[in-house]
Amino acid sequence: MRCPFCAHDDSQVKDSRPTEDNTAIRRRRQCSSCGARFTTFERVQLREITVVKSNDAREPFDRSKIEQSVALACRKRGIDREKIDQLVSGVQRQVETSGEAETSSMAIGEMVMEGLRLLDSVAYIRFASVYRAFNEAKDFEEFAGTVRDVAGKDAEVE
Repeated sequence: MRCPFCAHDDSQVKDSRPTEDNTAIRRRRQCSSCGARFTTFERVQLREITVVKSNDAREPFDRSKIEQSVALACRKRGIDREKIDQLVSGVQRQVETSGEAETSSMAIGEMVMEGLRLLDSVAYIRFASVYRAFNEAKDFEEFAGTVRDVAGKDAEVE
């Protein structure tokens, strides 16, 4: 593994352990050249997935894009990092096990929205505001109203 600090090609694994949700292996490494320590994660990748964007452009599936978007939506919400990782891993698993070589960015966005809806309503609205490109305040109001309606129905079921 290449060192992110000095770009030396050799590093030693000092510690390995599974993540809390057992979807990855966390490895602490030390560079044999500069001595710096860094962490890497090893995840299973079932197949190469291509994401079809709304403008028909195609690009490889990139887990980190989902992580960044979800982290931004959850910023300052006090949501445990482990729960965010579980959500992202769940979306990645859904995409990889769909059996399709290509998936639309819209489908991925819907999976993320469903996960956020169950995790935190404010993060859900934040993500939806970018994903659905709200243009006016009334768009927020209408969407927030549907979130309240769903929350009320969920409470009635319990």
